[in-house]
Amino acid sequence: MAYMLSNPTFWTGVALVIFLAIVWKAGAHKAVAKSLDDRAERIAKELDEAKRLREEAQQLLAEYQRKARAAEAEAADIVAKAKEDALRMKAEAEKTLADVIERRTKAAELKISQAERRAMADVRAVAADVAINAAEKVLKARVGSGLGADLVAKSIDEVKARLH
Repeated sequence: MAYMLSNPTFWTGVALVIFLAIVWKAGAHKAVAKSLDDRAERIAKELDEAKRLREEAQQLLAEYQRKARAAEAEAADIVAKAKEDALRMKAEAEKTLADVIERRTKAAELKISQAERRAMADVRAVAADVAINAAEKVLKARVGSGLGADLVAKSIDEVKARLH
Protein backbone atom coordinates (compact mmCIF):
# COMPACT_ATOMS: atom_id res chain seq x y z
CA MET A 1 0.00 0.00 0.00
CA ALA A 2 2.86 2.34 0.65
CA TYR A 3 3.92 1.72 -2.90
CA MET A 4 0.50 2.92 -4.09
CA LEU A 5 0.62 6.08 -2.05
CA SER A 6 3.90 7.06 -3.61
CA ASN A 7 2.83 6.19 -7.18
CA PRO A 8 1.76 9.26 -9.22
CA THR A 9 -0.57 7.13 -11.39
CA PHE A 10 -2.53 6.18 -8.29
CA TRP A 11 -2.99 9.81 -7.29
CA THR A 12 -3.96 10.71 -10.84
CA GLY A 13 -6.62 7.99 -10.73
CA VAL A 14 -7.88 9.20 -7.33
CA ALA A 15 -8.01 12.78 -8.60
CA LEU A 16 -9.94 11.60 -11.63
CA VAL A 17 -12.47 9.75 -9.50
CA ILE A 18 -12.88 12.79 -7.22
CA PHE A 19 -13.25 15.07 -10.24
CA LEU A 20 -15.86 12.80 -11.78
CA ALA A 21 -17.73 12.64 -8.47
CA ILE A 22 -17.75 16.45 -8.25
CA VAL A 23 -18.91 16.74 -11.86
CA TRP A 24 -21.59 14.08 -11.20
CA LYS A 25 -22.74 15.84 -8.05
CA ALA A 26 -22.85 19.20 -9.84
CA GLY A 27 -25.19 17.68 -12.48
CA ALA A 28 -22.86 17.95 -15.43
CA HIS A 29 -24.10 14.61 -16.67
CA LYS A 30 -27.57 16.13 -16.92
CA ALA A 31 -26.17 19.06 -18.91
CA VAL A 32 -24.34 16.67 -21.23
CA ALA A 33 -27.43 14.50 -21.56
CA LYS A 34 -29.57 17.60 -22.17
CA SER A 35 -27.07 18.84 -24.74
CA LEU A 36 -27.14 15.46 -26.49
CA ASP A 37 -30.95 15.38 -26.31
CA ASP A 38 -31.13 18.92 -27.71
CA ARG A 39 -28.75 17.98 -30.48
CA ALA A 40 -30.77 14.82 -31.24
CA GLU A 41 -33.96 16.90 -31.25
CA ARG A 42 -32.35 19.50 -33.57
CA ILE A 43 -31.15 16.72 -35.89
CA ALA A 44 -34.66 15.19 -35.83
CA LYS A 45 -36.15 18.60 -36.71
CA GLU A 46 -33.63 19.01 -39.51
CA LEU A 47 -34.48 15.53 -40.78
CA ASP A 48 -38.21 16.36 -40.63
CA GLU A 49 -37.54 19.64 -42.45
CA ALA A 50 -35.44 17.80 -45.06
CA LYS A 51 -38.20 15.22 -45.47
CA ARG A 52 -40.78 18.00 -45.87
CA LEU A 53 -38.58 19.82 -48.38
CA ARG A 54 -38.03 16.58 -50.29
CA GLU A 55 -41.79 15.94 -50.48
CA GLU A 56 -42.36 19.54 -51.56
CA ALA A 57 -39.64 19.17 -54.21
CA GLN A 58 -41.27 15.96 -55.45
CA GLN A 59 -44.63 17.72 -55.66
CA LEU A 60 -43.04 20.61 -57.59
CA LEU A 61 -41.28 18.15 -59.86
CA ALA A 62 -44.55 16.33 -60.53
CA GLU A 63 -46.31 19.64 -61.18
CA TYR A 64 -43.58 20.79 -63.58
CA GLN A 65 -43.69 17.44 -65.34
CA ARG A 66 -47.47 17.82 -65.77
CA LYS A 67 -46.96 21.35 -67.05
CA ALA A 68 -44.24 20.14 -69.43
CA ARG A 69 -46.53 17.40 -70.77
CA ALA A 70 -49.34 19.93 -71.15
CA ALA A 71 -46.98 22.35 -72.92
CA GLU A 72 -45.79 19.56 -75.23
CA ALA A 73 -49.38 18.63 -76.01
CA GLU A 74 -50.23 22.28 -76.65
CA ALA A 75 -47.17 22.65 -78.88
CA ALA A 76 -48.21 19.54 -80.80
CA ASP A 77 -51.72 21.00 -81.21
CA ILE A 78 -50.25 24.28 -82.43
CA VAL A 79 -48.04 22.46 -84.93
CA ALA A 80 -50.97 20.35 -86.14
CA LYS A 81 -53.16 23.45 -86.50
CA ALA A 82 -50.36 25.25 -88.35
CA LYS A 83 -50.06 22.31 -90.75
CA GLU A 84 -53.83 22.31 -91.30
CA ASP A 85 -53.77 26.07 -91.88
CA ALA A 86 -50.88 25.70 -94.32
CA LEU A 87 -52.71 22.99 -96.26
CA ARG A 88 -55.91 25.05 -96.29
CA MET A 89 -54.02 28.16 -97.43
CA LYS A 90 -52.26 26.15 -100.13
CA ALA A 91 -55.60 24.80 -101.38
CA GLU A 92 -57.09 28.30 -101.37
CA ALA A 93 -54.06 29.67 -103.23
CA GLU A 94 -54.31 26.90 -105.82
CA LYS A 95 -58.03 27.57 -106.26
CA THR A 96 -57.43 31.30 -106.54
CA LEU A 97 -54.65 30.72 -109.07
CA ALA A 98 -56.90 28.41 -111.10
CA ASP A 99 -59.67 31.04 -111.03
CA VAL A 100 -57.26 33.78 -112.15
CA ILE A 101 -55.92 31.59 -114.96
CA GLU A 102 -59.46 30.74 -116.05
CA ARG A 103 -60.53 34.40 -116.05
CA ARG A 104 -57.46 35.47 -117.99
CA THR A 105 -57.95 32.63 -120.47
CA LYS A 106 -61.58 33.67 -121.02
CA ALA A 107 -60.52 37.32 -121.41
CA ALA A 108 -57.85 36.33 -123.95
CA GLU A 109 -60.35 34.17 -125.85
CA LEU A 110 -62.84 37.06 -125.87
CA LYS A 111 -60.18 39.45 -127.20
CA ILE A 112 -59.23 36.92 -129.88
CA SER A 113 -62.86 36.45 -130.97
CA GLN A 114 -63.37 40.24 -131.05
CA ALA A 115 -60.22 40.63 -133.13
CA GLU A 116 -61.44 37.90 -135.49
CA ARG A 117 -64.81 39.64 -135.89
CA ARG A 118 -63.09 42.98 -136.55
CA ALA A 119 -60.76 41.35 -139.05
CA MET A 120 -63.69 39.69 -140.81
CA ALA A 121 -65.59 42.98 -140.88
CA ASP A 122 -62.50 44.76 -142.25
CA VAL A 123 -62.02 42.06 -144.90
CA ARG A 124 -65.70 42.29 -145.91
CA ALA A 125 -65.47 46.08 -146.09
CA VAL A 126 -62.34 45.93 -148.25
CA ALA A 127 -63.90 43.18 -150.41
CA ALA A 128 -67.06 45.25 -150.80
CA ASP A 129 -65.02 48.32 -151.79
CA VAL A 130 -63.02 46.27 -154.28
CA ALA A 131 -66.21 44.71 -155.67
CA ILE A 132 -67.87 48.10 -155.97
CA ASN A 133 -64.88 49.61 -157.71
CA ALA A 134 -64.64 46.63 -160.06
CA ALA A 135 -68.38 46.76 -160.79
CA GLU A 136 -68.13 50.48 -161.37
CA LYS A 137 -65.31 50.03 -163.85
CA VAL A 138 -67.10 47.20 -165.68
CA LEU A 139 -70.37 49.08 -165.88
CA LYS A 140 -68.69 52.29 -167.04
CA ALA A 141 -66.93 50.37 -169.75
CA ARG A 142 -70.14 48.72 -170.99
CA VAL A 143 -72.45 51.65 -170.67
CA GLY A 144 -71.10 54.71 -172.40
CA SER A 145 -74.05 57.08 -172.40
CA GLY A 146 -75.11 59.53 -169.69
CA LEU A 147 -78.09 57.41 -168.81
CA GLY A 148 -75.79 54.53 -168.09
CA ALA A 149 -73.63 56.74 -165.86
CA ASP A 150 -76.65 57.73 -163.75
CA LEU A 151 -77.78 54.14 -163.56
CA VAL A 152 -74.27 53.02 -162.55
CA ALA A 153 -73.96 55.72 -159.89
CA LYS A 154 -77.37 54.81 -158.51
CA SER A 155 -76.52 51.10 -158.50
CA ILE A 156 -73.17 51.75 -156.83
CA ASP A 157 -74.84 53.74 -154.07
CA GLU A 158 -77.40 51.00 -153.61
CA VAL A 159 -74.71 48.28 -153.42
CA LYS A 160 -72.69 50.37 -150.95
CA ALA A 161 -75.74 50.78 -148.74
CA ARG A 162 -76.43 47.05 -148.77
CA LEU A 163 -72.84 45.93 -148.13
CA HIS A 164 -72.09 48.32 -145.33
